[in-house]
Amino acid sequence: MGLTAIFFYLFATLALASGAMVIVAKNPVHAVLFLIVTFFNAAGLFILLGAEFLAMLLVIVYVGAVAVMFLFVVMMLDVDFAELRAGFIKNAPVGLIVGGVVLAELVALLSARAIVPPPVAATGAPIPRDVTNTEA
Repeated sequence: MGLTAIFFYLFATLALASGAMVIVAKNPVHAVLFLIVTFFNAAGLFILLGAEFLAMLLVIVYVGAVAVMFLFVVMMLDVDFAELRAGFIKNAPVGLIVGGVVLAELVALLSARAIVPPPVAATGAPIPRDVTNTEA
């Protein structure tokens, strides 16, 4: 296994784990910090793909602005978590319906992967190897 594959699996595993922790974290500040870690791992995946500009854009725009704004808003708001948990049971049927729809879409997507589409002819000029993505 090459070094690129090792870094891919490292970034992908950390991105999935930190993305799951965004959902599971009970403290919203911790959730935002895990979101920042997810963004950095996604930027690492973009760098592995050769999309350096997109990686830096992700870090600058999302981590530098959006995630910090989320963190600031969450820290400034004094959210009453007991009141939020009280409405959980009331909204559980809607959540189950939405979860069922998402599950049905995932099953349809995975079953559609078994059908192989016909090959598409290559369009456009070949990409030169000596030019980086950012330079192009």
